[in-house]
Amino acid sequence: MKKKTFFRIALALLLAALLGGCLYLNSLMPIITGYAAKNLASAVFVSGREPADVEALDLHFSFIKFTRNRVDYENHTVTSRFLWSKSTALYRDGYGVTLLRGRKAMERLKAQAFPLPPEAAGPEPLAPGDSAVAAQLEPVAKALVDDHAYNGTPFAFIVLHDGAIVAERYRQGITADTRLLSWSMGKSFTNALVGLMAGDGLVDIHAPMDIPEWQGDGRAAITLNDLMQMQSGLEWNENYGNRSDVNLMLHREEDMGLFALSKPLMAKPGTHWYYSSGSTNIVMRYLRGKFASDAEFLAYLRSRLFEPLGIRNACFEPDMSGTPVGSSYLYVTARDYARFGQLYLDEGFVGPARLLPEGWVDYTRTPASASQGGYGAFFWLNQNRSCPDAPEDMFSCQGHDGQEIYIIPSKKLVVVVLGYSPKPDRVIDFNALLRDIIAKLE
Repeated sequence: MKKKTFFRIALALLLAALLGGCLYLNSLMPIITGYAAKNLASAVFVSGREPADVEALDLHFSFIKFTRNRVDYENHTVTSRFLWSKSTALYRDGYGVTLLRGRKAMERLKAQAFPLPPEAAGPEPLAPGDSAVAAQLEPVAKALVDDHAYNGTPFAFIVLHDGAIVAERYRQGITADTRLLSWSMGKSFTNALVGLMAGDGLVDIHAPMDIPEWQGDGRAAITLNDLMQMQSGLEWNENYGNRSDVNLMLHREEDMGLFALSKPLMAKPGTHWYYSSGSTNIVMRYLRGKFASDAEFLAYLRSRLFEPLGIRNACFEPDMSGTPVGSSYLYVTARDYARFGQLYLDEGFVGPARLLPEGWVDYTRTPASASQGGYGAFFWLNQNRSCPDAPEDMFSCQGHDGQEIYIIPSKKLVVVVLGYSPKPDRVIDFNALLRDIIAKLE
């Protein structure tokens, strides 16, 4: 009897483990197929890359590499399948790619679209810098992009010195006109948008945000400043390797900001630092709510930020609700990212004209109280010497898989690196790269 009882218990435990494993795997399916569909569609329809190249590089990891992907050039969609699950992503001209979620998602998304106005003329192209300086940096550019001497797979590399290009190099198949993914560098662009709206009197970064879902509990005290400094106190899991909040938000949710703001409060706002992509999407959703329509909001984003910087054909891709995914999904060119970095190097000016409010860049690079000198407001800081061979005054935009804009005021430098350089074994040695750039200039 004891053997039979033991066998039954063991069998029950085994079945429970199998059932639990199947349920967990099923919960991962929207993430697996959603990641493949969204990123392949954007790479093909926004960046103009070849599907085979994307699958062999960007999608060749974990379960993602086992997806079967179909690119439909006629309907501008990508459908990705894995086991019993599938996801579809749709490209719309001017908007970029959105992962379809919910009932009749295709019809709803197409109905949201409205004609975008033509791009306005902007400032002159970035000027070439001193040829002698460029010659000094040429070996560094070649070592990084062609020889992979700093590790990773760089797509694009640009160095601005005194506002002029002194190094520029691209991987085969990528050009100066290729729009590339920001990942979390989009958070820093969201910083600029908040600054513009604060300067225009549309928001107050230090006032409670009056979000209906937060009334009646401790979340009512959260400010834009708390969210931008990653000190909101809201519960969040940013682990990209499992069924985390960030993965569920990006690959399952129709309204990403709503998903993030629905999280409970785990700490008093302004007292505890931790990184949260959800915070940025709450901010973007809040900013969108200050306008009567998506059309007015996107027009403001283009006319107040992109066009003054000379950024053309930007895709700040939206979720199903129509709100741009501020945490992750901006596509512009490498030179555009360099222009953005130069804006902050120049204290918010574009040429002689002030764009960001006075003091905004100083606010941006002021350390969040609990960040130990490592984070400002949607920008990373080097006051904690995370890059020990770079100056302490450096601040940066940093994105998943090695997207970086480094801004070094004391050296009058902006350094842009884009590509596919995932942690831990293929990440670029950015400290060594910055050290070598500075050494060549000196």
